[in-house]
Parts: sequence; C-alpha cells; structure tokens
Amino acid sequence: MRPHYRPHQRPPAANKREASAAAILRAVLAHGPVARSTIARLTGLSPASMTGYCTELIALGLLRDLPEQTQSNGVGRPHLPVDIDTAGYVVGAVHIAVPRTTVAVLDLRGRVLAEYRIPHQGASAADTVRRAAGTLLDLLRRHSAGATALGVGVACGGWVDQETGTVVEHAMLGWRQVPLGDLLREHTGLPVHVDGHSRALLHGERLFGAARGAGSVLHLFVGNVVEAAFALDDAAHYGPRSQAGLIAHLPLADSAEHCPCGRTGCFQASVSERTVSGRAVETGVLTVHDFPALLTAARTGNQAALDLLVERARLIGQGAALLIDVFNPELVVVAEQAVMALPPALAALRDAISAASRTQIDATTAVVPSSFAGDTLATAGGSAMLDVLYRNPLAVARSSGR
Repeated sequence: MRPHYRPHQRPPAANKREASAAAILRAVLAHGPVARSTIARLTGLSPASMTGYCTELIALGLLRDLPEQTQSNGVGRPHLPVDIDTAGYVVGAVHIAVPRTTVAVLDLRGRVLAEYRIPHQGASAADTVRRAAGTLLDLLRRHSAGATALGVGVACGGWVDQETGTVVEHAMLGWRQVPLGDLLREHTGLPVHVDGHSRALLHGERLFGAARGAGSVLHLFVGNVVEAAFALDDAAHYGPRSQAGLIAHLPLADSAEHCPCGRTGCFQASVSERTVSGRAVETGVLTVHDFPALLTAARTGNQAALDLLVERARLIGQGAALLIDVFNPELVVVAEQAVMALPPALAALRDAISAASRTQIDATTAVVPSSFAGDTLATAGGSAMLDVLYRNPLAVARSSGR
C-alpha cells in the first residue's frame, strides 16, 4: 500500500487524533511497561480517550498488552500494563559517512538488531545507494523475524534538505543535488525519510537517550564532518531548506588549520577525523591515516595518541562554547568517538566549554557524550524513520500495508 503522504516527508501530525496517539506512544516508550491509568495521567487524556487510543494502537501492532504483569491493589480493576510491541515492526537504517555506508535494522525501541558496513571505495552516489539498498533488503530478510518494515531512515552529512530527501551538497563525498530519498525508495519499494545526521541523532537522543524530557538540547556531531542540531521542547530547528546546523566554517580562535575554503581555523578543518589522523602521521604516532587505529592506540596506553585526541576535544569544546552562547541549551550532547571512549577527552571538552562559554552552564552535568556509543551511525539512520513514527503513529502504521 502506498503511503498517503510523500514517502520522503514526515506525514503531517495536523489533527488531534494523531497528536494524542503520538503522546500515548511516547509515554509508553519512556515509561513502559506502564498501566493505562498512568498513561492517562502522563498525557492528560481522559481515561476513556486513552483506552480508545490504546486499543487502536494495539490493533495496529504498535502496543501490546502484558496480562502476565497485571497488578491489583485490591481496589477497583486490576492494572493491565501495556508496552511497545517490538515484534510486529522494524525499520531500516542507512547512514552515509565519508569512508563507508552503514546499513542496519532497528526495532521500535531503537535497538540495533543487525548492522553491516560497506566501504565506498570510490563508488558513485548512484552505486552507493544501490549497494546500500541491496544490503538493507538482505538484512531485512534475514533479521526481521517476520516483522513488517515500516520504512527506511537515512542520515547523511553535509547539507541535507529533509523536505525533498536531497543531499544538496556534501563536499567531502563530492555529492551535489543527489535525490537520496527517491533513489533509495526506487530500490527498496519502502517509504524513505532522509535527514542530516546530527538532527537524526538528536531525534534518537530525545526518543531513546539522554535528551529524553529535556526542554532544550544542542547536539554536536564530530567525525569527518562537523554538524550541529538544536531542539526546543520537542521541535528540532531546520530553517529554510534544512540549512540549520551547518557549522563547518565556524572559526576557532586557537586553530591555524587551513581549510579548503581558503581560510584558516574553520571548525571542521580543525577537528575532523582526517585532520587529527593526519597529525598522527606527521608526528609518527601512525604510519597511515587511520582514525580508528589512533583511537585504539589511545585506549591502549599510547600517550602521544591520547594527547592528540585530548587536544582535539579541547578545540571541539571551543566550538561548542560558541554554540552554547547562542542557544543557551539545557543539555548538550556530543557525538564524537574519543569523547565517548576516553574520560580525559570528555574532561578536556567540558573544561574548554567552561573556560570559553559566557553562559552559566555546569559542563560536568549539562554536557554529556552520545548515548549510542558503538551504534552511533546505525542509530542515526534508524532515528530518522523512528522520529516520523513517534510523531505520526497512526498514519505510518496504516501505510505499512500490514
């Protein structure tokens, strides 16, 4: 069955029924297994309305009753809890990075069920998408356990126009005006939702991670590309053509690194994985450009490798401080491998933010690493689709054809 909304766009949550169903599904995601009476209290819906929506969500395969966990306090009806039904549906995930594409299958709680990585090796955009689609369909056949695929979430760096599913520009890949959503939908036959990977990870953090319940969140992604995303309450900021968060050329005062744009000290050029692995080669820490090898060396006691990554974290902190002063967020989440894996790097990041930011932020508690260490890229792709589901559960489930 074809969805009644454009397959690369979020279906509109314009009516009260969709919004109420979404509120219930998110409450169960956050608190489940949970009694219906508690759901009514959390969402502000009347018991009768809540019961009706729960019945509909159960019929659609998004929630399930847990009669074996029924509890009674001896007064009134026993409390029959419900939870997210993770058996009926899965989502596909595609994350396109500079060296490789990550393809995965996730359940409705954002857990990675299967994952595979495909090196690009000079492949064109069309070939990259075709290989990703073939691998994804194979993973879905082998790891969905009979569940229905609701759709595919795609996360990519660079300038990604979420409304059209287009990679407008990704300088490191040499991609311009690539209709990523349309291409992947043609190869898979599934609804596809595309987003920038920092925004996609922000959605994941708000659904499944540290940002759940936070009033405002700044998300910073640092890999070969550097991007940011910001959400106020439950709404991520996109801007016209989804250009918000393109911070590659934000200037860092303590960097003299040359950028392809012709200037020096640009954020991405200063701290990208390519840059720091290049410094490792120049200083004899590595013999070839290999960021994972640098991280492994630091984790296994190579002090020179650790020093390079700690210095990188300090520069990231300077850039983060500029963004914090602009947005004044309640929480800052940083997705960067060394910050997630090395306590000295996290400490350097927090110290740099505290030293550089004029905002009164307690970096020790308000600045945290990504919740998805080890599964960051797979989670980014899957969250682009899961965010759509948890905003529009009735429309998405009914469009699955199940």
